[in-house]
Amino acid sequence: MKLLIVDDDPLVCQSLQLLLGKEDDFEVVGVALNGQDAIQLCHLQPDVILMDIQMPTMDGIESTKIIKQQYPFISIMMLTTFQDERNIRLALQAGAEGYLLKSSTIDKMADHIRAITSGTTVLSPDVLKTIMEPSRDALQGLTERESDIVELVSQGLSNKEISEQLYLSQGTVRNMLTTILDKLELRDRTQLAIYYWQRKSL
Repeated sequence: MKLLIVDDDPLVCQSLQLLLGKEDDFEVVGVALNGQDAIQLCHLQPDVILMDIQMPTMDGIESTKIIKQQYPFISIMMLTTFQDERNIRLALQAGAEGYLLKSSTIDKMADHIRAITSGTTVLSPDVLKTIMEPSRDALQGLTERESDIVELVSQGLSNKEISEQLYLSQGTVRNMLTTILDKLELRDRTQLAIYYWQRKSL
């Protein structure tokens, strides 16, 4: 798996490059010190970009928007010290598939990086705590069980994990998720998670 590390602190880049590079299935193909440089390095076709938020020249959220438009196949994991709801929401709206804090252990970070390439939205526990428990009023029009599924999707759970937690078959979860997306006029589970979190601030 090819990684691109983007952070305005050269020491952070060096540390991540060294530690993640030790993983057998990871290859760090480039390092960038701002969002603009990150866009230019996308020709290296990384599978995952680890993206800081606050950087000079171009921040991580703006560059994420541009990268996802031009290179939709690249997964982006925000890796930052900021866990405020506004930055989390903006990052996910920009197209990031994950949001981790720099305080995460390397083992956890590596596991999360692998997870987002399988289509799972990945959030660290502290980030989840920040955005959890929005009002059920945000989910008007859904049944209680559908609302339960939306909440679990927003936590990054797979259909299998949701089925185990709610004692439903995976096929039932899949069908209910399709119904939910139709009701809310959303395209996929990432949009559904963003929709859910946005309603917390309403």
